[in-house]
Amino acid sequence: MSNKDVTKKFLPFNYLESNLNQRNLVNSIFAVIGLLVITGSILILAALIIKMMIDGLPRLNWNFLFYFPSRKPEEAGILSAWVGTCLVMLVTTLVAIPLGVASGIYLEEYARKNWIADLIEINVTNLAGVPSIIYGLLALGFFVYQLKLGESILTAGLTLALLILPIVIVTTREALRSIPTNLREAAYALGASKWQMIWDHLLPYSFGTILTGIIIGLSRAIGETAPVITIGALTFIAFLPESPLKSEFPFISFSWLQAPFTLMPIQMFNWVSRPQKAFEINAAAAGTVLTIMTLTINTLAIYLRYLIRKGIKW
Repeated sequence: MSNKDVTKKFLPFNYLESNLNQRNLVNSIFAVIGLLVITGSILILAALIIKMMIDGLPRLNWNFLFYFPSRKPEEAGILSAWVGTCLVMLVTTLVAIPLGVASGIYLEEYARKNWIADLIEINVTNLAGVPSIIYGLLALGFFVYQLKLGESILTAGLTLALLILPIVIVTTREALRSIPTNLREAAYALGASKWQMIWDHLLPYSFGTILTGIIIGLSRAIGETAPVITIGALTFIAFLPESPLKSEFPFISFSWLQAPFTLMPIQMFNWVSRPQKAFEINAAAAGTVLTIMTLTINTLAIYLRYLIRKGIKW
């Protein structure tokens, strides 16, 4: 036994108690500082949102929601902006969620653990922190110029899907990684195949966490401006794309995917850049609507996650 071990073994009880008290004091100080920082951040954010809602409340009416943009601030509306936002987010959701979840499942459950898998994991993690303008430049070169998709809703949806894809992949992998190995072994012991084990056991238990990553990704995508401006989103549109639903067979139309578009953040940016005070009020009202849309999506996703976890517990 070394002298250091002997010293530790025969340390007086008072010294150990004093050291423990010091550590508890440091932990308490950091906990208080963290609580103050979080509380201050939430209060600042709440104050900004309340200020925006108060400024935009006079303009919130049915005409504002169902009128097209106009050069006259009292007649301007956000119809084309919120419809375009909904359609772009629909494409983003349909592309990013299946592709991201499937990629996460493959990388975590099927891919061999070697240097190639480590390299892919590092790149996917780094892509989650790449500035959004880079995705816009990538989409401009690939989707617009190479694939000839044009400055359309489809291009915008694919661009935002690429933007949130690393978030969904990383969240899916972490959710699957957190499932105990005993659950996998129990499924194999009952004769389940690998896919049956994943579909019937891993995904139900990890879907709540995966849904959290999806919520974060969609919340980021709905407020992005830089990548969609790069691919040619318009700032003034006085018409709507064709409806995805038709009265004739096959009752579904995909022509709206090639339509030009604008988004709520772009419309807000356009109004804020105007010198008239009335347009700033319009921008505040549009920001209020965008905040409500984001909170609605998050609330529905959180409620769905609650139902899934509740069903698993039962």
